[in-house]
Amino acid sequence: MPYGDHKAATAIQRYDDEKITQESTVQRPSWLLYKLTTGGGKKGVVKIADERRTSPDGVEIKVIKSTEKGRQKEKREEESVWAGIAKSLEGFPSIPGPPENITDMVVDFILPEWTKSLPGLMRKLQRELEMAPGSLAAEIWDEARDPFTHPEIEWEAKVRVSNALCEEEKTFLERRKKVIVPALAKYLGLKEEDIHPDDVPTVAICGSGGGLRALVAGTGSFLASTEDGLFDCVTYASGVSGSCWLQSLYYSSVTGNSFQRAIDHLKARLGTHIADPPVAFNSLTSAPTNKYLLSGIVEKFKGDPAASFSLVDVYGILLAARLLVPKGELEVNEKDFKLSSQREYVRYGQNPLPIYTAVRHEIPEMDEQDADGNPPVSEEAKERAKKEAWFQWFEITPYELFCEEFSAGIPTWALGRKFKNGSDTGLRLPEVRMPLLLGIWGSAFCATLSHYYREIRPIIRSIVGFGPIDGLIWNNLNEDLSKVHPIDPASIPNFVYGMHGKLPSTVPETVYDNENIQLMDAGMSNNLPIYPLLRPGRDVDIIISFDASADIKTDNWLSVVEGYAMQRGIKGWPLGIGWPKPEASAKETAKQLDKAESASSPSESQDRVADAKMEQAARQQQMEEDDSSKKTEAEKHQQASDELGYCTVWVGTTQERSSAPPPPPKPIDDESSWRLMEPDAGIAVVYMPFLANEKKVPGIDPAGSEYMSTWNFVYSPEDVEGVVRLARANYEEGRGQIKATVRAVYERKKRRREEHARRVKEEAWRGVIRGGRAGKVGVEGGDQFS
Repeated sequence: MPYGDHKAATAIQRYDDEKITQESTVQRPSWLLYKLTTGGGKKGVVKIADERRTSPDGVEIKVIKSTEKGRQKEKREEESVWAGIAKSLEGFPSIPGPPENITDMVVDFILPEWTKSLPGLMRKLQRELEMAPGSLAAEIWDEARDPFTHPEIEWEAKVRVSNALCEEEKTFLERRKKVIVPALAKYLGLKEEDIHPDDVPTVAICGSGGGLRALVAGTGSFLASTEDGLFDCVTYASGVSGSCWLQSLYYSSVTGNSFQRAIDHLKARLGTHIADPPVAFNSLTSAPTNKYLLSGIVEKFKGDPAASFSLVDVYGILLAARLLVPKGELEVNEKDFKLSSQREYVRYGQNPLPIYTAVRHEIPEMDEQDADGNPPVSEEAKERAKKEAWFQWFEITPYELFCEEFSAGIPTWALGRKFKNGSDTGLRLPEVRMPLLLGIWGSAFCATLSHYYREIRPIIRSIVGFGPIDGLIWNNLNEDLSKVHPIDPASIPNFVYGMHGKLPSTVPETVYDNENIQLMDAGMSNNLPIYPLLRPGRDVDIIISFDASADIKTDNWLSVVEGYAMQRGIKGWPLGIGWPKPEASAKETAKQLDKAESASSPSESQDRVADAKMEQAARQQQMEEDDSSKKTEAEKHQQASDELGYCTVWVGTTQERSSAPPPPPKPIDDESSWRLMEPDAGIAVVYMPFLANEKKVPGIDPAGSEYMSTWNFVYSPEDVEGVVRLARANYEEGRGQIKATVRAVYERKKRRREEHARRVKEEAWRGVIRGGRAGKVGVEGGDQFS
């Protein structure tokens, strides 16, 4: 059956003294809506009518009563939340059955497995979201206009245009530093009275993306840091994707700020797929969970009938039903469903400030012309459009939603309401709920086709004869693939709508003209949430990065930060860090393997591959046999840096850079730890990749264990326990290095402060001498007899 809407000759019938007479022809819903509401069942059955009759040809028809009651019912149906959802569903990509050809296989790869449970889920949602009096949706909408339930609806919100931190965050920093002083004394074994607040290093930890793997591994790493005393010394915690889910759990009543309770919760809740029909339906149709899970979409559609409903909305609801609902489903806390409520967990500086991340993909239309036939942008703009800057980063804290590229932000409690010209306008809706945010943060399935191809590229390249095809796609078509999102990201109201001329000139003009903006998983840009930590005013001294990405080595996320730091003019970031780039010999072998893949016959291909492998093995043996005394220090360093361990530390410099690119910095070790204490030392980066550790945790390999796939949504209690054990074991490998780094940076800041105080004192004394006041009563250097 073809996609899209099509007309079917169905009859509308009217009751008239129990007689049915044919009246007209109506539009049948799209094929997808038909499948979603029927599960792909009997042909001709469209289950969206309130009342039904079956025509002689077997087509079910809608029946409309000619009574006033019937017309009121029609009106209520038009106003229902479900009507808006049903309209949005017409734009969904299809949900395929079992793949029958290569096209179906591609679609099956792009669409997540859980979407196949949507038909039944949609029928349940329809019943919950009708706006009939006394219905759940009607109750939600009544409360949405109650300031006692949602006090933020009476607060006026304006867009804050500034690069500075918001006042609430500045207050947090002052309080957090005071809390860290005793924690740092305990962590480093110092006396609390000996620690000056200005000497406290600003430490940030960040967790990578990676779905449930990142969530579970991150929980294990953070638990280990808590047991070690490090977490109590941290000022910021930033996350991408699954690490955002982790933060959402930690800053909630579900865990009560306990990572051990978070692990227990994950063991109890991750053993069932998020879209398992019986479990998901029970949460969506049973009190009290249904009200909290569905409030967001009810308010969204009643506040804006033109709002869109996407897979991200469904995905977020399913995630929230698993993560924010405790086992037993009775102890659900309404506060856990608003991000701004997390302020109570940081109000007194008692915890690090969480930073959640998402990105907007700006895709300029470079080939369109204006009314006069002139190109809309310059060649320079076209070149800029190809750069990473076109992924605009948005950060959300309990205080503010902020975009650094826009130099603008709004209070978190205002997220979800419409803005125009810098002020909120129209109906003030309650704050966007956590289900939608959980979906946005983890919406990796909204990636571009380029990202999807990168996922399956190793498989394509492994097929004999597909080397040239891969080269064609990757080298010639990849730019086009990077502009196509097969699944639309979620939309939220655009808070800079209509603000022409009020934001930096680098903001694309198209942003001002759209009432909504689309946000997605920040892992599309960088799977490590480091960018927000480099924002001016946060002055982070140490970044500890727990990387549970699936593609740790190949995408080398640390190296991507370098371009951002140079573009923003950030001093102190260590350039050239990350996984070492392959040597020329490895590149040459790769070329030979590509050549082998393009052989004319399988036997010839096998011969060429064997030759390439033998040559590489011989080259490697020759390298190992080389006399190390003949190598330069750079060559020794390159050989030693071929692989990074469980914990690697680099430090940048605040010195002015020369025009020549600097050599890659050597990682810090026991012999070079003095570099952390240099006066011009910059940001220290501690990198802890999630690697296998056969000595301490045998049998668990992030790269080889199937359940650790980013797309897996089921972790048994044993799986959770194994991943946590591996994360804790890996933290133990680097525990000493982390503590030594924190101590060195603390000593450096202390020395810098003392040196500054000494210079100020000397300058003051010189002023006394120059003024001829030395030796007089009441002046330093004199006494009562002077």
